[in-house]
Amino acid sequence: MRILAIDPGREKCGVIVGDDNLVLNRAVVSTTNLASVLREWCDRYRVTQVIVGDKTGREEIRRLVANELPGIPVAMIQEIGTSLMARRRYFADHPPRGWRRLLPLSMQVPPEPYDDYAAVIILERFLETGRLSAAKHGPDPGRV
Repeated sequence: MRILAIDPGREKCGVIVGDDNLVLNRAVVSTTNLASVLREWCDRYRVTQVIVGDKTGREEIRRLVANELPGIPVAMIQEIGTSLMARRRYFADHPPRGWRRLLPLSMQVPPEPYDDYAAVIILERFLETGRLSAAKHGPDPGRV
């Protein structure tokens, strides 16, 4: 299953396409360009599910997804703590250099937008929720 996850925002959104094994593409996109990115990525990667974080800008983004991608189901996922987790992951991938490495990471802000990291966490939460649900209710009889 190919999933597109969105960390919604008023001015920009983190967007990722992946499945439970692989991240295919990720970006930080301005909300004005989001519709074209959604259409392009859904066509290119054959997306079957869209996940939207449940905080800032969620309703506008959910409406946009419903209008632009009418045949693809949309689910909302809690995004409590994703910004902090995303910042930690950003610094794990891009450790501070020079004098900045002496400052605690909790006092630093990444030098570039990192909303795509939050979208990764939203995707992971969705996948984990699905695994927990399958474990609790048994396998889906429609799946092979």
